[in-house]
Amino acid sequence: MSWVPMTAADERAMLDVIGVEKTEDLFSAIPTELRMQQWNMPPGMSEMAVLDHVAGFAERNDPRPVCFLGGGYYDHFIPAAVDALAGRSEFYTAYTPYQPECSQGALQAIYEYQTAICRLTEMEFSNASLYDGGTAVFEAATMAARVTGRRRIVVHGSVNPIYRRMLETHTANLDFDLADGDDPADAACVIVQNPSFLGTVCDYSALAERCHAAKALLVLSFYPISLGMLKTPGAMGADIAVAEGQCLGMPLSFGGPYLGIMATRREYVRKMPGRIAGMTVDAAGRRGFVLTLQTREQHIRREKAMSNICSNQALCALRALLYLSLVGKEGLRETAEACHAKAEYLKGRLRFVEILNDGPTFNEFSVRLPRHADEVVAAMLDRGFYAGLPLAALGVGGPCDLLIAVTEKRTRAQLDAFAAALEEISCS
Repeated sequence: MSWVPMTAADERAMLDVIGVEKTEDLFSAIPTELRMQQWNMPPGMSEMAVLDHVAGFAERNDPRPVCFLGGGYYDHFIPAAVDALAGRSEFYTAYTPYQPECSQGALQAIYEYQTAICRLTEMEFSNASLYDGGTAVFEAATMAARVTGRRRIVVHGSVNPIYRRMLETHTANLDFDLADGDDPADAACVIVQNPSFLGTVCDYSALAERCHAAKALLVLSFYPISLGMLKTPGAMGADIAVAEGQCLGMPLSFGGPYLGIMATRREYVRKMPGRIAGMTVDAAGRRGFVLTLQTREQHIRREKAMSNICSNQALCALRALLYLSLVGKEGLRETAEACHAKAEYLKGRLRFVEILNDGPTFNEFSVRLPRHADEVVAAMLDRGFYAGLPLAALGVGGPCDLLIAVTEKRTRAQLDAFAAALEEISCS
């Protein structure tokens, strides 16, 4: 799928080994009139475009629906090098990093992952990862309770309702008071999300100031890809930043395994759960990596433990590190801008629906259809589309409300076909 150029010296050396004077001599056995007159090679394509092109041939036999699902999990492009590198046996069979002399490679990967997350979020410390975005919200809430000594957790309406249910489940046998809204008075923390679950982009800088004035923490659940163009948690004044990291190099996979991201400010790092890898030098001055700041035993003290997270999603964290390293700062910005631009284009094509967002959106938005969303989604599947997420089942919308997500993978042809099919089905 690619062409690696060679120098004139390389070509000469190969021809000498073969024993011919020039490249044309290789085809001397073919009559001139039967030789290819021109190759008609198409212009170069990106890796994503080539894979889409080849997949199109395969899907002639087994068409796969085009994905417009979101709600926290997205159909983003994954560079082939992520699978190639993460699939190396020294990574996926790595020994526990509690024994650093056996695990320098794994520990260095964790350290580099933490560094990447800190740069992405503009926070000061990251842990080695948690299980997923929902458990990260719970861990952030209990961390805020440890920092402040308070038990009231305020959950903003922007937060993913699935995360809210997970928070309720995890705190059901704990002495926590869960409240809705954004009032930080007497609260351990206020938990917000950007973009909101329904897709609206917000700036919580003013709320962060209110939280700090009330001696509460601001916990911000963010969408990693969006930070290619949106304000970071650190820039907003968040004290703890959490995220679902699936969009960073992990395929959609029936619920996992995925990746919980957590980062915080320096003054709270000793209250942060999970593993933390650090870099140091040994007695001979050689660079090395170890788990630091926490002991293993703190995770096995049952109800007295700071957290019972005694592991991490090491392989998923490695995939996130590989993804961020491969796309780089500019690549992440371009990906974010493509997601946003394509979502805005689709919004412009859906003139027959009501856009429900009361502010700007990133790559996801909510609409009110002329028909029940469940019926439309079922009919759209027959047309070859995962049309979106009906909101009524999650308790955050009416029966006709649908959440639609657009990623950089969607082409203009797919967006046009989706809009035409959605209009035909919704308005029939």
